Amino acid sequence: MTDRELVDKALEARSGSYSPYSKYRVGAALIAQNDSGEEKVFCGANVENASYPCGVCAERVAVPKAVFEGFRNIKTLAVVGSSDVICTPCGMCRQFLNEFNPKLRILCAGSGGNYEEHVLDELLPFGFGPENM
Repeated sequence: MTDRELVDKALEARSGSYSPYSKYRVGAALIAQNDSGEEKVFCGANVENASYPCGVCAERVAVPKAVFEGFRNIKTLAVVGSSDVICTPCGMCRQFLNEFNPKLRILCAGSGGNYEEHVLDELLPFGFGPENM
Protein backbone atom coordinates (compact mmCIF):
# COMPACT_ATOMS: atom_id res chain seq x y z
CA MET A 1 0.00 0.00 0.00
CA THR A 2 1.33 3.44 -0.86
CA ASP A 3 1.53 6.30 1.63
CA ARG A 4 -1.15 8.16 -0.34
CA GLU A 5 -3.50 5.17 -0.12
CA LEU A 6 -2.93 4.90 3.64
CA VAL A 7 -3.71 8.60 4.10
CA ASP A 8 -6.85 8.11 2.02
CA LYS A 9 -7.87 5.22 4.32
CA ALA A 10 -7.42 7.54 7.32
CA LEU A 11 -9.58 10.16 5.56
CA GLU A 12 -12.28 7.50 5.09
CA ALA A 13 -11.95 6.35 8.71
CA ARG A 14 -12.53 9.91 9.90
CA SER A 15 -16.18 9.54 8.85
CA GLY A 16 -16.64 7.12 11.77
CA SER A 17 -15.72 9.80 14.32
CA TYR A 18 -18.05 10.47 17.24
CA SER A 19 -17.09 14.03 18.15
CA PRO A 20 -20.22 15.95 19.24
CA TYR A 21 -18.30 18.14 21.70
CA SER A 22 -15.12 19.26 19.97
CA LYS A 23 -16.43 18.81 16.40
CA TYR A 24 -12.82 17.81 15.60
CA ARG A 25 -12.97 14.56 13.67
CA VAL A 26 -9.85 12.41 13.45
CA GLY A 27 -9.22 9.27 11.43
CA ALA A 28 -6.30 6.88 11.63
CA ALA A 29 -5.12 4.01 9.47
CA LEU A 30 -2.13 1.82 10.15
CA ILE A 31 -0.24 -0.98 8.53
CA ALA A 32 0.76 -3.77 10.90
CA GLN A 33 2.42 -7.12 10.46
CA ASN A 34 1.85 -10.38 12.32
CA ASP A 35 4.46 -12.99 13.26
CA SER A 36 3.92 -14.77 9.93
CA GLY A 37 4.83 -11.64 7.98
CA GLU A 38 1.28 -10.96 6.80
CA GLU A 39 0.40 -7.26 6.64
CA LYS A 40 -3.02 -5.77 7.23
CA VAL A 41 -4.57 -2.28 7.51
CA PHE A 42 -6.50 -1.28 10.62
CA CYS A 43 -8.54 1.91 10.97
CA GLY A 44 -10.04 3.94 13.77
CA ALA A 45 -11.68 7.27 14.53
CA ASN A 46 -11.86 9.39 17.66
CA VAL A 47 -14.72 8.70 20.06
CA GLU A 48 -15.59 11.46 22.53
CA ASN A 49 -17.50 11.24 25.78
CA ALA A 50 -19.36 13.83 27.87
CA SER A 51 -16.81 13.00 30.59
CA TYR A 52 -13.88 14.29 28.52
CA PRO A 53 -11.12 12.05 29.93
CA CYS A 54 -13.13 8.98 28.89
CA GLY A 55 -12.79 9.75 25.17
CA VAL A 56 -10.35 7.86 22.98
CA CYS A 57 -8.24 9.05 20.06
CA ALA A 58 -8.35 7.51 16.59
CA GLU A 59 -4.88 6.01 17.00
CA ARG A 60 -5.90 4.34 20.26
CA VAL A 61 -8.88 2.80 18.49
CA ALA A 62 -6.85 1.40 15.55
CA VAL A 63 -3.89 0.00 17.51
CA PRO A 64 -5.86 -2.26 19.88
CA LYS A 65 -7.78 -3.64 16.90
CA ALA A 66 -4.46 -4.65 15.32
CA VAL A 67 -3.01 -6.04 18.54
CA PHE A 68 -6.16 -8.04 19.26
CA GLU A 69 -5.84 -9.75 15.88
CA GLY A 70 -2.15 -10.56 16.46
CA PHE A 71 -0.69 -7.76 14.33
CA ARG A 72 1.72 -6.22 16.83
CA ASN A 73 4.45 -5.00 14.47
CA ILE A 74 3.05 -1.57 13.61
CA LYS A 75 4.98 -0.21 10.65
CA THR A 76 3.26 2.94 9.38
CA LEU A 77 0.43 5.11 10.73
CA ALA A 78 -1.55 7.81 8.97
CA VAL A 79 -3.54 10.29 11.05
CA VAL A 80 -5.90 12.91 9.60
CA GLY A 81 -7.70 15.73 11.38
CA SER A 82 -10.59 17.90 10.30
CA SER A 83 -8.79 21.19 9.80
CA ASP A 84 -6.25 22.33 7.23
CA VAL A 85 -3.55 22.19 9.92
CA ILE A 86 -1.48 18.99 9.86
CA CYS A 87 -2.73 16.62 12.59
CA THR A 88 -0.11 14.91 14.74
CA PRO A 89 -0.77 12.32 17.45
CA CYS A 90 -1.37 13.82 20.89
CA GLY A 91 1.13 13.21 23.69
CA MET A 92 -0.82 10.29 25.12
CA CYS A 93 -1.00 8.63 21.71
CA ARG A 94 2.70 9.19 21.11
CA GLN A 95 3.49 7.35 24.33
CA PHE A 96 0.96 4.62 23.49
CA LEU A 97 2.49 4.12 20.03
CA ASN A 98 6.00 4.03 21.50
CA GLU A 99 5.13 0.69 23.13
CA PHE A 100 4.89 -0.92 19.70
CA ASN A 101 7.48 0.89 17.57
CA PRO A 102 9.62 3.89 18.61
CA LYS A 103 10.74 4.17 14.96
CA LEU A 104 7.16 4.19 13.64
CA ARG A 105 6.62 6.15 10.41
CA ILE A 106 3.75 8.58 10.90
CA LEU A 107 2.00 10.35 8.04
CA CYS A 108 0.40 13.45 9.54
CA ALA A 109 -2.31 14.98 7.37
CA GLY A 110 -4.68 17.90 7.22
CA SER A 111 -8.31 17.71 6.18
CA GLY A 112 -7.48 17.98 2.50
CA GLY A 113 -5.16 14.99 2.65
CA ASN A 114 -1.94 16.98 2.37
CA TYR A 115 0.57 15.20 4.60
CA GLU A 116 4.10 15.19 5.95
CA GLU A 117 6.12 12.28 7.25
CA HIS A 118 7.58 12.03 10.75
CA VAL A 119 9.22 9.33 12.84
CA LEU A 120 7.76 8.70 16.28
CA ASP A 121 10.98 9.07 18.24
CA GLU A 122 11.36 12.57 16.75
CA LEU A 123 7.88 13.47 18.03
CA LEU A 124 8.48 11.76 21.38
CA PRO A 125 12.11 12.05 22.42
CA PHE A 126 12.96 10.00 25.52
CA GLY A 127 9.73 7.98 25.34
CA PHE A 128 9.15 5.41 28.08
CA GLY A 129 9.17 1.85 26.78
CA PRO A 130 9.72 -1.75 27.80
CA GLU A 131 13.47 -1.18 27.91
CA ASN A 132 12.91 1.31 30.77
CA MET A 133 11.36 -1.31 33.03
